[in-house]
Amino acid sequence: MTPAAVVLTEERILDAAEDVLRRFGPAKATVVDVAKALGVSHGSVYRHFPTKVALRDAVARRWLDRLVDPLDPVRDTDGPSAERLLRWLERLAAIKQGMALNDPELFATFSQLTAEAREVVAAHVDHLAAQLTEIVQGGVRSGEFYAADPVASGRALLHATARFHHPLHAAEWADPAIHEDLIEVWKLLVHGLAVRR
Repeated sequence: MTPAAVVLTEERILDAAEDVLRRFGPAKATVVDVAKALGVSHGSVYRHFPTKVALRDAVARRWLDRLVDPLDPVRDTDGPSAERLLRWLERLAAIKQGMALNDPELFATFSQLTAEAREVVAAHVDHLAAQLTEIVQGGVRSGEFYAADPVASGRALLHATARFHHPLHAAEWADPAIHEDLIEVWKLLVHGLAVRR
């Protein structure tokens, strides 16, 4: 076993794959390019990721996981649920919009990757919707929100705010009024969730 084979890990392969994708773009990047960047044979990469699709899905999954970690509702339990919801939406928008505006080439690369990784994206959407469900459930427990089905409400919140975080809307994110628009949508959503007294 060569020293390179001993230290070759999935993380190292994914780091190299991200770099290769950044340099060549998704259309031209190959597993052979990733192997060359690591100084190993492409067979060594295939031992960790059996196909090019598996490798690209893993890169997309890791990228999306990085986006989700800072959004965990457990990290933000202060104040009313309506305020927690706004902060969550603002964080998600800031992360996605910041990436698109600060590094548009890399954002475009990852957007293309995620468009091809349907199962990975479906899991990502489920994760985001579950985080919103957690916020809704907190509002129901505190008597602030009414939701007959908090799971459906969490998913609806995600879809209703897609303009502020879905890559298909990236061209709109440079609009200086985008944050005010988010606030107005949030107000409407909170009004819809509010308990009628």
